[in-house]
Amino acid sequence: MTRLRRRGRIASPAPRTDPIRGRLGWRAFCVCAGAALGLAACTAEQPTAPTVTGDYSERPLSDGARVLPPSGRAPAAPPSPESCGALASLRPGPLVTPGAIPPRGPLADIAARGRLTVGLDQNTNLLSFRDPKTGTLEGFEVDLAREIARDIFGDPSKIEFRLLTSDGRFEALENDAVDVVVHATTITCERAQRVSFSTVYFQASQRLLVPANSAIAGPADLAGRRVCTYIDTTSLATIQRVAPQATIVAVPDWDDCLTTLQRGQADAASTDDSILAGLAAQDPNLKIVGPELESEPYGIGVNKHNDELVRFVNGTLERLRANGTWMALYDKWMTPLGPAVGPPGALYRD
Repeated sequence: MTRLRRRGRIASPAPRTDPIRGRLGWRAFCVCAGAALGLAACTAEQPTAPTVTGDYSERPLSDGARVLPPSGRAPAAPPSPESCGALASLRPGPLVTPGAIPPRGPLADIAARGRLTVGLDQNTNLLSFRDPKTGTLEGFEVDLAREIARDIFGDPSKIEFRLLTSDGRFEALENDAVDVVVHATTITCERAQRVSFSTVYFQASQRLLVPANSAIAGPADLAGRRVCTYIDTTSLATIQRVAPQATIVAVPDWDDCLTTLQRGQADAASTDDSILAGLAAQDPNLKIVGPELESEPYGIGVNKHNDELVRFVNGTLERLRANGTWMALYDKWMTPLGPAVGPPGALYRD
């Protein structure tokens, strides 16, 4: 390009003007096939804006969560544990003095090991949870397990806790990975085929947890709503039965139901009232509503072939009922459910 000097400066010549190209020059000129195509051809060569699809207004659900569409029809109710005799356990054997366990058998193996192995959860507030300040496991079921260790060793601290998923608790018993499971486990006919149960140590009821300003008062109000519950639990099947028109958000952890409600991704959560009370204790803007949807009798799980340990555990539960320890544990942990009339009665089959 030829440069011109003007008053000590180097200047560029003014761009050439062309009646067709204007002042843009040859490089910006859009070559068209002919006058007939004109601006239409030039416009067609311009890049088009991408089309955006999808709804990005909702926060993602918790990892592992699944959304189950309405089933449309209620599945048949499972047989009650009373109908198959699952609530009747083995009568306690004679109490033994701690440190004087008979020399042979499952109890002797536990005594020789020097600790009781217990499978439980760490995310069920009030029942079994990890204290965020101390890092220790606490709750009604944790203290209950320590009482079994007290009767074996005379020392409630001689215990090893192993964290289990709801589904993994039965496999852990079958494989002898733990001695007992204290994991808010409802006694059912199907489960009683896999493992043995103690007598009922806590009577819970499945209900609903909703925001304080919610109009939901029972299962009839769940049609077209989202209900959060746990993936591997009897609660999911109950919701499908009592509210077949509800969409279920199935999560792998009960704390996920708490955050799902807080984010507005579900209209209600449903499981045992003992678990819901623990969620409500963490958020005063939630409340438990509605009638009992299902009875939830909790039992301590034991390997199917370990009758001696079943009888021993039942002996511990009898002691807790008789000396007031059960009521003391309830008052310590479970008062958000209201006052208790007393521990569940024991039912034996022998």
